[in-house]
Amino acid sequence: MRDVYTPDDPSFIAFLGGPPFDRTQREREWRDIIGSAVSRGVTVRRARIVSEPITDYIRFEHSVTDSMNIVAGERVRWLPRSQASDLCLPGNDFWVFDDHLVRFGHFAGDGSVTGKELRTEPAVIQLCQSAFEAVWLRAIDHAEYKPL
Repeated sequence: MRDVYTPDDPSFIAFLGGPPFDRTQREREWRDIIGSAVSRGVTVRRARIVSEPITDYIRFEHSVTDSMNIVAGERVRWLPRSQASDLCLPGNDFWVFDDHLVRFGHFAGDGSVTGKELRTEPAVIQLCQSAFEAVWLRAIDHAEYKPL
C-alpha cells in the first residue's frame, strides 16, 4: 500500500541507472518459494494499491512483476489509490497466511523496513481478509494494468 519500498535495494538502484545488479538469484529463490507453495495447491495473490501517477519505485515493481511474481505463480492485481477511497484498509501492508496468521510490515516514511508484526487474533485476520477481498475485486489484473 506504499509508493516507495526499500530505497537502498540494489535492484531498484540499477533500475534508476545505478550500478548493474543481476536479479537472477533473487528471482530464482522467489520462484522456488512461491512455486513450491503453488505446486502444493496454495493460491498466492498480491494486490498493490498505488498512487497515480506512479512513483519510480512502483514503475520498477511493475516492470519486474512478470519475471518475479507472475512466473513464480502469483496472481497480481493493481488498484489505483483513487479507487480505494471508500474501502476500509489496515494501516500497514500485510500478508494473510492460511486463514490464521497475519504478517504486517512496518516501514519508515522513506520506505525502509522498520519491522514486522505477527498477529493471530481472529478479528485481525477477518479485518485483513475482508480488506484484501474488497481490493482484489476492484483491482485490475497485472496483464491489463497500464500505469500512469
